[in-house]
Amino acid sequence: MAACSGKKEAPPPPPSDVSVIELKPQAARVTVEYVAETEAFNTVEIRPRVGGLLDKVEIVEGARVKKGQVLFVIDSQPYLAARAEARAAVAQARSATEQAERDFERVSPLAAMNAVSQQEVDAVKARLSAGRASVDAALAALKTAELNLDYTTVTAPIDGIVGRAQIRIGGLVTAYSTLLTTVYDTDPMYVNFSISERRMLELQHRYGINREKPSPTAVFHVVLADGTEHAGPVKLNFIDAAVDRATGTLPIRLVVDNEKGELLTGQFARVLVDTDRLDNALLVPQRAVQELQGKTSVWVVDADNKVQPRDVTMGARIGSDWLVQQGLKAGEHVVIEGMQKLKPGAPVNAKVADAPPPAVVPKADEPAPAKS
Repeated sequence: MAACSGKKEAPPPPPSDVSVIELKPQAARVTVEYVAETEAFNTVEIRPRVGGLLDKVEIVEGARVKKGQVLFVIDSQPYLAARAEARAAVAQARSATEQAERDFERVSPLAAMNAVSQQEVDAVKARLSAGRASVDAALAALKTAELNLDYTTVTAPIDGIVGRAQIRIGGLVTAYSTLLTTVYDTDPMYVNFSISERRMLELQHRYGINREKPSPTAVFHVVLADGTEHAGPVKLNFIDAAVDRATGTLPIRLVVDNEKGELLTGQFARVLVDTDRLDNALLVPQRAVQELQGKTSVWVVDADNKVQPRDVTMGARIGSDWLVQQGLKAGEHVVIEGMQKLKPGAPVNAKVADAPPPAVVPKADEPAPAKS
């Protein structure tokens, strides 16, 4: 009777379309990330050596200046007058000394003949010595007056970038006190951060880093606020001699080239420190991994184009990828798209997607306990 009914069985559903990647070993860097801040190689606060009214502002704020370039000019009229007064004092002292020398030349032959008293001879010698001393004092005062006059022209002590002018024309400045501006030498540039004691010991054991030889290459990477990595070599420049008791961290300083001027002092940055380098790492996109009750699994396409779930153990996350520790091997195909309707043993139409690029694996650094 069933044969006579004319009913037919429904055909099986067509294979699902999925995208897969073939696992291939690739090089990867396991890194630790730290928050850092940039610092100028040299920072000089420009303060006047003499006081007075500011007469000229020669700088262009934010421009690059050369050592010896004029930045500010202070009113020089009082110092010109002081120099003229000092010159007159030198001439007066020299005139008095010349008179004393003539008196001594006249009295010396008379003293040899006992024609004058010894008291008079001593008085002439004393006037001559006092005159010579007054000349030296007047010359010193003249030198001071000339220096003060020179100090009315404020120049850049280093090459660098000049900051904002703090005083405008006509403002009153005080010697060694008033801040006129700041000059920053930003090439090269320092990058400061702190590292845990445990991590520092790991770096010392792996790379041989120490205070006498703090310059390994290809270990540190500076990443800017926009996510781009700073080009050029990054070298370890300084390791502090003491650990911060409150945080248990050690201050570290890197030095980087800044010829293009893309780094500014006080800028936020991130430092990636290589803690391990893997030559045969297996990476899968995070979207391919399913997490349920603390377990992770992926869909794997076998040789018969059928999918099977596979429990896996994952390691560090990196961007949109995940490092595989156990459960997968090179050459297997992992589903990365089209997993919503998959069932164990179901046939699929697999399309191999492009392989992911070589990766840098970030690894969170465990905070060190505070010391008492």
